[in-house]
Order: sequence, then structure tokens, then C-alpha cells
Amino acid sequence: MLTNLKGAVSGAVMALSSLGIVTTTAAAQNAGCSGPMRKINVGVSVSPPNVVHTAVYVAKELGLFAKHCIDANVIQFDGGSSPAASVALSQGNTFATVNDYQIGRGMKVKQVWGMAPKAPQAYVVSEAIKTFADLKGKRLSAAGGGVGSFNWRIGREALSKAGLTVDDAQFISQGTAGRLPGLLAGQIDAVSLHPEDAFLAMKQKPGLRILTQVADLMPLYAFNAYGISTEVIARDRAFVVDFVAAMVEANRTVYRDRDKVIPIMVAMTQKPREAVEYAWETMTRACIWSVNEGFDPQRTQWTIDHDAAAGDMDPDRKPSVDQVFDKQIAADGVAAAGGRVTIGACAL
Repeated sequence: MLTNLKGAVSGAVMALSSLGIVTTTAAAQNAGCSGPMRKINVGVSVSPPNVVHTAVYVAKELGLFAKHCIDANVIQFDGGSSPAASVALSQGNTFATVNDYQIGRGMKVKQVWGMAPKAPQAYVVSEAIKTFADLKGKRLSAAGGGVGSFNWRIGREALSKAGLTVDDAQFISQGTAGRLPGLLAGQIDAVSLHPEDAFLAMKQKPGLRILTQVADLMPLYAFNAYGISTEVIARDRAFVVDFVAAMVEANRTVYRDRDKVIPIMVAMTQKPREAVEYAWETMTRACIWSVNEGFDPQRTQWTIDHDAAAGDMDPDRKPSVDQVFDKQIAADGVAAAGGRVTIGACAL
């Protein structure tokens, strides 16, 4: 299953190569590494990735993983909570998005760094939808895993703002790549879209509109945190810290070196440059990417409570904040990346 996912990356890697971005010499790949290279898979939650997920590729293509002696094999999943992603995490050979409810359900995994604490998406709806109440009877996206997927959760939350439940709308399960085409074709009436896709949707079909920003709909929702199996943490904590350090440096590069990262983002997302630039500007202004640990205990606790109340896990078995997020590994990774910083208004 994971072997098939690796093939999804090949076209984008060829695009990077044609742009001259892929590192081509062993010396460049190992710059700064004083020990043996350690192989690991690093998962990306969407295939092809959205702009917010491309920090992983920034780390790989700019040699930041190699600097910390990490030979990263990037693989793409069709949703962060997809079965393939859960299998990869359980096998212990992959850094990937870890959710609190996975831990609450008994998976032996833990978050080690918050890549994007705040949700970057907009909830984009058809022209007929003016209010949350207008979602009743409409077709809402459940892309990336159906019931329990991120889009399903956002749709559920949007319905609740009008006192509606998931039974008051029709949820359409689809692959994550089908979100934008489905909205444009009228197959769905509402979907959570990343900034670049929201830009393209409203450009191609002017009647579409943003009903709400997901960060406004769920201001304390913890969006994306990377983690790995607790067995790996116990066996090779230093390796996990090095991974965090490389990713912290990647996120900081995203903020500080626009001209260097935009070509990588364009190649990997396969989206028009104008849409990618819009997404970069929107997300850096809103401090979507973390610049330090990406951890806020209040945000993590709110998400745990929300998911337990929604039935995503047994409320009597919901994990504590410390069981979900290893703040010391995150702090050590930040220290290895040069210590805490503030970039503009961004400090998380």
C-alpha cells in the first residue's frame, strides 16, 4: 500500500528536477551532517499536497533534512486520518500527522511538533448558501476519508452553528484531489478548501463564496501536528529531535525566503503560481505555519475535548495533553534549530 503511494510523488520530483531544485551531489545532500544518514518516511496528508503541507518538501529539497543526517523519503496519503496513514504510523517507520483521537483510540503514537497549529482553509460554498442554516439538505464534502475526515468534521461544525446535525445534510465521500473539481462541477455545495484552491474556485466560478474561515469557525482547533510511534521515540529520541529541528528550519525558511520556496510549492502542488503566491501571502500573514514548537496546551486541550464530545473517541478514555504532545521533544528540536524566534507577528 505504501509502495503505491510513493509513485504519486514521482511526477512532482521530475518537475522539481526540471526547475533545477533537486539537490544533485552527495556533498550537497550531506552538508552539515557529521554522522551516518538515517532513512525514514515522512508522510504528507494530501496527494498532491496543498501549499501548507509543502514545508516537508522545503526541508528535503533545500537540504535541511540532510543537514541533520536524515534521508527522508516523502510519501503522500489521501487524508491524514486515512487507513494508509494510520498503518504507516503504527509500523513505526513514518513521521506523519498524528491526531488526538488516534491516541484516544489506543494507537501508540505521539505528536512531537506542530507544523500548522491554525487551520488555513476557507469553507467555500455555492451561490445559494448565504448562512449556516442554508446548509440544510445540501451536499457537503467528506473528502479524504469519509466520516471522521477533516472535511466531514468541518461540515459537522458548520451545521452545528445553525443547530443542525450531520443528518440534516448529505455528505459526499471523495478523494482529496476531488474537492475543487467537485465544487466547480456542482457535485458538492460546500467544501473546506485550502487558500490556493479557494482562490482558483472563486476565479473559475465567480458565484462561489467563502462562508467562513475555518480558523474563525474553530479558533482553537489544532490543525496539523507531526508525530511518530512511541516505540521510535523511546528507541531513538535524538533522531526525533533532529527531525523536529529540520522541520522548524523549513518553516522559518518558508517565512523568510519567499523566492526560494515558491518554486518548490508550485512544483509540488501542481497549482498555478498566482494561486500559490496568494496562499503563501494569506498563510504567512495569518501565522498559519509555526516558527517554534507549534504547541499551545489550550489549543490541544480544546481539540481533545471537542473530538471526545463529538464521539470520535470514548470520553472516558480521552488522553491528556501530555499524552498527545511531547512538548519537551518539540522544545529540544527548536533549541537544535537555534532557539525560539519571532517572525513578524508569528511566535507559536
